[in-house]
Amino acid sequence: MEKIKKINPAGKKPTLRFWQVWNMSFGFLGIQFGFALQNGNASRILLTFGADVHQLSWFWLVAPITGMIIQPIVGYMSDKTWNRLGRRRPYFLVGALLTSIALVLMPNAPHLASFIAPMFIGGGLLMIMDASINISMEPFRALVADKLPEEQHTLGFSMQTLLIGIGAVVGSWLPYILGNWMGISKNSGADGLVPDNVTYSFYIGAIVLLGAILWTVFTTTEYPPEQLSQEEKDEKPGKFVIPPVMIKLLLVQFFSWFALFSMWVYTTPAVALKFYGTSDPNTPLFQEAGDWVGILFGIYNGVSAVIAMLLPVVARRFSKKFTHALALSIGSLSLLSFLVISNPYMLIIPMIGIGIAWGSILAMPYAMLASSIPARKMGVYMGLFNMSITIPQIVSGVIGGFILKYFFADNPILCIVMAGISMFLGAISAMFIKEKQQVEKLTNTL
Repeated sequence: MEKIKKINPAGKKPTLRFWQVWNMSFGFLGIQFGFALQNGNASRILLTFGADVHQLSWFWLVAPITGMIIQPIVGYMSDKTWNRLGRRRPYFLVGALLTSIALVLMPNAPHLASFIAPMFIGGGLLMIMDASINISMEPFRALVADKLPEEQHTLGFSMQTLLIGIGAVVGSWLPYILGNWMGISKNSGADGLVPDNVTYSFYIGAIVLLGAILWTVFTTTEYPPEQLSQEEKDEKPGKFVIPPVMIKLLLVQFFSWFALFSMWVYTTPAVALKFYGTSDPNTPLFQEAGDWVGILFGIYNGVSAVIAMLLPVVARRFSKKFTHALALSIGSLSLLSFLVISNPYMLIIPMIGIGIAWGSILAMPYAMLASSIPARKMGVYMGLFNMSITIPQIVSGVIGGFILKYFFADNPILCIVMAGISMFLGAISAMFIKEKQQVEKLTNTL
């Protein structure tokens, strides 16, 4: 367990060493390992279970809906919690246990089906998995702001992005590695069953997720309430005020996460149709496309891990909002390029650009926001800010299938193009953010 200095009487938090920041963020590696398995494989699992491609976005809605409900509640509760494990760590542990169970059960949905179709069991387990991930995820964001001084916020969120990238690369690539390098079967053996390489990947993901979060739980301490009160003593209880920077970020987040949700839902059917010539999820070609999408998703996550360590440097040289706008612009052009690329292996190039955007999306909005939030309400503010992630996903989920069927003539590659346009609108919106919104200005009104 780490030993950290106390917050000084003026409320200044001590600067933490690199490995202290690493340890407190390490659980995110496990969370993203599981999240990457879900993102890369949920669509094909649900299609294998019998879902129609037009229904995919509806099944994916469970993720943002549960996040919108769970994260503010968990944020509020974690602000009020203190026990032997601390303030945020109890939620890490509970979320890890529940997510691990869901990871084990989801690819086995056909074996659990007696009276309900496997696709609905799979959708239910997807909901449980997302709810459980959200229980762990929100307190990790709050922990960075709890423990780090303002000048280390960008480092803290960038460290999380680095570990998210590492976990996501391995999680995304694991089905391909097991199937192509380790000889585990890539075929389901029967319609409606998940291939062994995907099933075993989910088992491994459950172990990695639980282990990574346990690492953070047992290597990281938290400031007790009496020390936090030193920092919070000048904050007046009263009305809830939304920081101006948070309001500006909402539009940026809407366009960014609308784009990401569309990409996650439709990349597998888009790649399968355009590059492999099939829309049948029970064919070997479709499964091959799904494995390749896992590799592609791993690439963009790997790029985000590298970019994460460069973001603080670029942000200091220019500004956080310019850095974010530039990254989103690169991501936009990368998504649009899906329309003109004719070789599936060339998709590696746009994945590099998407990785740059993803790295910034995971770090820069939180870095811009953290210094504008009162410390004693960090959890609930971060939880509410999560609505800027969940609402655009809900909108995309509700209208995505309708747009695909009636406007895009069942061509999912156009959904990827739509995502590119949305991300460019996010880049434009980022340039209207005013960054100099200090927490003192907010707390004077509370």
